Amino acid sequence: MSAFVPIRPEDVADNVFKLIGSDWMLITAGTRGFFNMMTASWGGLGVLWNRNIAICFIRPQRYTYDFMERSGYFTLSFFGEAYREALNLCGSKSGRQINKAAAAGLTAIVGETGAVYFAEARLVLECRKIYFQDLDPTHFLDPSIHKNYPARDYHRMYLGEILHCLAKV
Repeated sequence: MSAFVPIRPEDVADNVFKLIGSDWMLITAGTRGFFNMMTASWGGLGVLWNRNIAICFIRPQRYTYDFMERSGYFTLSFFGEAYREALNLCGSKSGRQINKAAAAGLTAIVGETGAVYFAEARLVLECRKIYFQDLDPTHFLDPSIHKNYPARDYHRMYLGEILHCLAKV
């Protein structure tokens, strides 16, 4: 397996809209012995408060939400197309019922912060949680957004300062 090398977040060459929106990512929180991950296609990368920031969204009924709430750190792992089925599994099965990493054939690695990411990823962002906010439907300025929440299970938004950015060589 190829090794990771640290790069600056500014040197990520990927189109962020494709990277998150169509290639997808795994949001992972917890520790080596007790973690969970979920596939996500909503999020963003940017600069806020003079820091490189990753933004992700998790609904409260997701198992990963509990891990994110207890963790000070999280990772975003991005994979090549060969891992699409693994991402499908991680987005359709609950870690409450199965060991998703084992079922998806993914190898957990513990980063410098103690957060978990995966050896098979091609790009990893290791983040320190610095802010959260529950989405408030009274602030939706476009009424069509409500169609994303028929069960009124509004996401919690997490902002993470990107501490380590790792790319496969």
